[in-house]
Amino acid sequence: MNHLEQQLHYPLGETLPASGSAIEVAPGIKWLRMGLPFALDHINLWLLRDEIDSLETPGETIQGWSVVDCCISRPESKAQWEAIFATELEGLPILRVIVTHMHPDHIGLAHWLCERWTTPGHLCQLWISATDFNAARVASHSTTSFGGEAAARFFAAHGLVDADSLEKIRARTGYYPALVPDVPGSYVRLMDGKTIRIGAGKARADWHCISGYGHAPEHIALYRAPTAPDGPARQQGDVDSGAASRSTPVLISGDMVLPRISTNVSVYDLEPEADALTLFLESIDKFLPLPADTLVLPSHGKPFYGLHTRVAQLHDHHRDRLAEVVEVCAMRPTSAADVIPVMFKRPLDLHQMTFAMGEALAHLHALWHAGQLTRRLHDDGIYRFSPV
Repeated sequence: MNHLEQQLHYPLGETLPASGSAIEVAPGIKWLRMGLPFALDHINLWLLRDEIDSLETPGETIQGWSVVDCCISRPESKAQWEAIFATELEGLPILRVIVTHMHPDHIGLAHWLCERWTTPGHLCQLWISATDFNAARVASHSTTSFGGEAAARFFAAHGLVDADSLEKIRARTGYYPALVPDVPGSYVRLMDGKTIRIGAGKARADWHCISGYGHAPEHIALYRAPTAPDGPARQQGDVDSGAASRSTPVLISGDMVLPRISTNVSVYDLEPEADALTLFLESIDKFLPLPADTLVLPSHGKPFYGLHTRVAQLHDHHRDRLAEVVEVCAMRPTSAADVIPVMFKRPLDLHQMTFAMGEALAHLHALWHAGQLTRRLHDDGIYRFSPV
């Protein structure tokens, strides 16, 4: 655990859900953890005990679960889900599939889950922001999915000139469809300020949608305010050990706030002049009005307390990276590729390099849009940034 993590509190310690099983982190909230074949080797998914109105019998409800996020589409992930269906659903169905954003590890199996749990009496629907629904639909049917000639030209224009790397990027035309082969044909729209009533019986509560930008087109986090206490009243700043109570405020933060790593914030060829970092930093400040004792359920890492502390750490991290970028730009006109060794001290494979290029460019663009740097296209076809 590094010194920043020591400022956070992990109520479950080192405990992790085993493959195909879950841990209850609060009444009616179960934590699943599924493997990913990447450097970031897992994703957290959430089961929320739920009920919805029956369409067949007015006045009655259907008991079941809502799923938050899905994992990528691959046989291993489906097998893990089948184990969950057999052991963790208590004989109840999946009622709806809520997705925080369109990245493959979050939406990859949404189509499969919705089809798997739709019955003649109930349509299991995808709940997601409109922006990310449409982005996912386009990407899953694309022949230039997060790669191809346009992406290669974009990276080359920002200083990635290695011919072998560029050729691999040109050839990477099926990345997204391989992980997200399909997306449901319809959805229920999530947007900032919308509330979703989730829960069963007396445990039903409003979960509030909080939009976020910079990491995904329109990321949605879900916040449940403190509900009726089932024990002594909680005080601001209280920290629990183990599973939380019904009176605990809970934030399903998706990828916007992670405890161990900083969220990837990138600029890509689809929006080549984006100011993604500024959008991200403004977005995480929307979590500051939430109570200090909010239990954070992130997509990667472990559930933790210390939301306000973590937001401050992320601001500090990016402030330091921006200072490094200003320093290197002051020495010479600097491309995104030139910034990578400054921001990333470890060796990077091509997959990591494309993320690093996007993130380096996000920091350059934040300074450029703020008027601290100027951008010029040089004779070699590469954009470089210099102090104003």
